[in-house]
Amino acid sequence: MKDLRPPNSAPHADRGASPARGRRPVRLALVAATALVTGLSGCGATSSADPTDTSSAAGTRSGEPSGEPAETRPTEGAGAARALPAPGEPLPATPAELATALSETTAALNAAIDRWKPAKGAPPRDVELLALYHQRLYRHAARHRSLADRAFARLPAALAAQARDNVGAIRELLALARPIKPAAVFKVQPARPAAELLAHFKRGERRFGVEWEVLAAVMLAETKFGRVRSDSHAGAQGPMQFMPATWRAYGMGGDVQDPGDAIMGAANYLRASGAPRDYRRALHAYNPSRAYVNAILLHARQMKRDPRAYYAYYNWQVFVLTTEGERRLTGPK
Repeated sequence: MKDLRPPNSAPHADRGASPARGRRPVRLALVAATALVTGLSGCGATSSADPTDTSSAAGTRSGEPSGEPAETRPTEGAGAARALPAPGEPLPATPAELATALSETTAALNAAIDRWKPAKGAPPRDVELLALYHQRLYRHAARHRSLADRAFARLPAALAAQARDNVGAIRELLALARPIKPAAVFKVQPARPAAELLAHFKRGERRFGVEWEVLAAVMLAETKFGRVRSDSHAGAQGPMQFMPATWRAYGMGGDVQDPGDAIMGAANYLRASGAPRDYRRALHAYNPSRAYVNAILLHARQMKRDPRAYYAYYNWQVFVLTTEGERRLTGPK
């Protein structure tokens, strides 16, 4: 699934457009991934973070949020205790402010996810707003290394490890990004429900042995869980961004635009490329970029540590980098 072009030869959402993928030319197109890539936490062997981090709650690999049962809309009690961040909430300017914002936002987001029953409906407003600010904080930290380093030194060890993974993943994806013209058009759409996608990821794991967290991290990086509808400039398609020839070989007769079929095709391809025995090799076949591989593994690692990370990432939104600055295409208004 090699793409003979250099890894960052294509623009992308946060990279401009996405590169193509195929087994010989298989390469996933990170459509909105790098744009959104700022706050992903991960599962990789490339971070210096403590591998025992359980930042906010230990959790199993079931993908179910931990904690008390919750309603599908925000709870007045917890939501009223602290004002929710606005979609354009100002970002911290000092290490102390950034450390406080990360601590408070992470705790509030985890609590909101625990109150939400993803299987019962769309994310409530508090989850959406907190996840957006969570993402924006990490994108901000990824671009300001000195600020981030000094802020992370103030955090408890577990949260600092999580923060380093998230920022590390975002920096890797941003390194692949190339700004696009402001007039460029990206087609976006709502993501399928979190519980529905999780069921597909787990089905792929059961059939092909590829961990559901890795499949979820790929979809996060490629299209922000299917929010990006645009094909890559090279013709990669669907929520997992397959080149047509690769899809014919590994899509098992499914519809490349269907999330369930696309996830199964990705699991099939990754298994054929070396997973689960060698995830680095398999992911490099999917997209021949070391930065891409590092980012996917870091994100997956975070979801393994705490399944609530999946629901946080699910609520990260699509950003694109343009020659006139960053633009957010989806999410709360």
